[in-house]
Amino acid sequence: MTSRLKTILLALVLIFQSVKPLLANSHSEPVTITVWSSPGQAVNRFVPSHAFGGAIDGHEKGEVDRMLAVTNIKEMLTAGLGPISYRLRTELAGEAWHWNSRGSWSEPNQNQGYWTSSAKAGEKLSESYGYRLPRRGNTTDQANDDGYSRLDDGDLNSFWKSNPYLDEYFTKEQNSKRPQWVLIDLGKEKAVDAIRLHWSAPFARVYDVEYGRFAGVDDISQVLPGVWHAFPQGRIHAGRGGEVTIRLSVRPVSTRFVRVLMKESSGTAERQTSDVRDRLGYAMREIYVGSLDHKNRFHDAMRHAQDNGDQTPIYVSSTDPWHRESDKDEMIEQPGFDRLIESGLTNALPMLVSVPVLYDTPENAAAEISYLKMRGYPLLRVELGEEPDGQFVAPEDYAALYIQFARAIHDVAPELKLGGPSFQDIEPGDKTDAVNTGKSEWLRRFLVYLKQKGQLDDYAFFSFEWYPFDNLCRPAAPQLARANKLLSEGLAEMQRGGLSKGIPWIMTEYGYSAFGGRVEMDLEGALLNADVVGAFLTLGGDQAFLYGYEPNEVIHEQPCTSGNNMLFLLGPDGNIGYRMPSFYGAQLLTREWARPGNEVHDLYRATVNKARGRESLVTAYAVHRPDNLWALLLINKDLRNSRSARVRFHNETKGAESVFAGEVDLFQYSKKQYELSSDQREPYPIRDQPPEHRRVKGSMIGSIELPPSSLTVIRGVMAPHASSVLAPKKRL
Repeated sequence: MTSRLKTILLALVLIFQSVKPLLANSHSEPVTITVWSSPGQAVNRFVPSHAFGGAIDGHEKGEVDRMLAVTNIKEMLTAGLGPISYRLRTELAGEAWHWNSRGSWSEPNQNQGYWTSSAKAGEKLSESYGYRLPRRGNTTDQANDDGYSRLDDGDLNSFWKSNPYLDEYFTKEQNSKRPQWVLIDLGKEKAVDAIRLHWSAPFARVYDVEYGRFAGVDDISQVLPGVWHAFPQGRIHAGRGGEVTIRLSVRPVSTRFVRVLMKESSGTAERQTSDVRDRLGYAMREIYVGSLDHKNRFHDAMRHAQDNGDQTPIYVSSTDPWHRESDKDEMIEQPGFDRLIESGLTNALPMLVSVPVLYDTPENAAAEISYLKMRGYPLLRVELGEEPDGQFVAPEDYAALYIQFARAIHDVAPELKLGGPSFQDIEPGDKTDAVNTGKSEWLRRFLVYLKQKGQLDDYAFFSFEWYPFDNLCRPAAPQLARANKLLSEGLAEMQRGGLSKGIPWIMTEYGYSAFGGRVEMDLEGALLNADVVGAFLTLGGDQAFLYGYEPNEVIHEQPCTSGNNMLFLLGPDGNIGYRMPSFYGAQLLTREWARPGNEVHDLYRATVNKARGRESLVTAYAVHRPDNLWALLLINKDLRNSRSARVRFHNETKGAESVFAGEVDLFQYSKKQYELSSDQREPYPIRDQPPEHRRVKGSMIGSIELPPSSLTVIRGVMAPHASSVLAPKKRL
């Protein structure tokens, strides 16, 4: 065989291999989509200018200027998203937030202490910054994760201190009811019979030293140990300050986790000060866990270092927001309020404003709201804190802080609706006899605390974030198939924990995953985002804020994949280089499925039959618009096969069926319009076109083809008898 013939045959083989998947994927399973269109039977009502929002977050130094350039903002607005959810990266970083660089320190002569940003008018705010906490207790955080715990940093001049606002001075309940704790994760089980504590002031007079066991869950990144036992000699009732070495048991106990549970404070301070916060809570310089030999020599089982990768991991119940001017974190910046609002991105709509809670003060939160009111910016809702559940904050501790911050905010703006807690997730979790790892139990305890304190009326909306898939190394198809079930089960579980439908439900962020991956830049990300919104509204949701609104870059967070949650991919010149499928998916929802504006839309139940005994991978969402048009959003989550869809409207009241009448608008977005390069490290679009739009006869919808991995919107008039008696829409 000649070399030329070999080349031709090889080319034919390659062509066949490339065509073979297309031939295999040409199979089209029929589905029937039924819209239950009886008048007055809408499952929800929503206003597009309120329901469809975008989330804006903090970023690394210099990124705000680049992302929010004028040309980029102009392009961002074309996505059709309405209000903005302002996210707090400083809260995830365990930092205090100077939302305004002008303000005052509680110790002005030393430029340190507790900070309150100025509520007075002045130079408009372009950027704002977080400040690292020198009394930090946690080894890791959820932002840049470049800090470390002061409890095992090897420096006796540094110390951790708990949040003074959780002391009985502020909570008005005994400290024994709100114990604070330090938890050490030794990484694996070790023989422990002793602990050495270097207390600062205030120190604990009453505390327990305990060892922990997991109950059915062994991942501390998801849930702390749920079963604790005091060491035989670990209950201390007359503790003293300074250095203390305690033999915890005669025989060593094999354990991975050790906790110091502090119940009564000395109420003392390290120095003379008039600030009561300096003597509230508990403070510790260094902690050692290990064993004593027969000569009473202490052998430490921990690693002490000023690096979170080298020190033994420590988790704490809370941290004092005290800090210094020198603690400014130059690497994380938040967009300034004035810059964001005047950019036009908020569309002159009320922004969902966040205030810091876990690492800040009520005074600083109240000043933030006063400033926004003084500027005349529209306000409606304020979210208190961000992801306390993901930072192992006890629901009662969060509730105690929530009450104090709510009072401070309502003193300056009694009309505002407050809520939260911006759950990291609402996964149902696992249950055993000893522990419930789901978030419904967290919510239940939070609500019980508010009710006991007579403050339940201050909780006016429920908020959470939704990134259903952590593992981006797994295939996308099975994940897409179960995405809706996860959301439905999560919200149902939260209702069993006390969540009421009498308050709005807000999804403050959503995306495929909290980690960056290829699927987020491909069609799968757009499919999930659209499905999330449709499912959430169907379940009773009020607002959904799409994360990744700002143009961004590919990030490398997991070894198997690279990508990012984003609507736009930045080009090398800092301007938007490509539009992602999530952008076009957002446009289909905000511009074609819904009618842009502030008129009420009715959402009706739409069901899809099962194909061949399996749950259909097609989902459908039907809306009756104020222009009297019906619009269907159809999502084919089958990544390989098309679907032949028949659409019918069923009016149960009249026992009649209808179809679209006359001509309808048909929009489709699929692999025909978008293709991502095969580059696994730096993927980019090699085909990037808007959805296809064509006018077709309504009678043809009985056999509409839904391509693999596709979004379809069908919009038109239905036969008169099924829609003519619908109640008129009201304008909000």
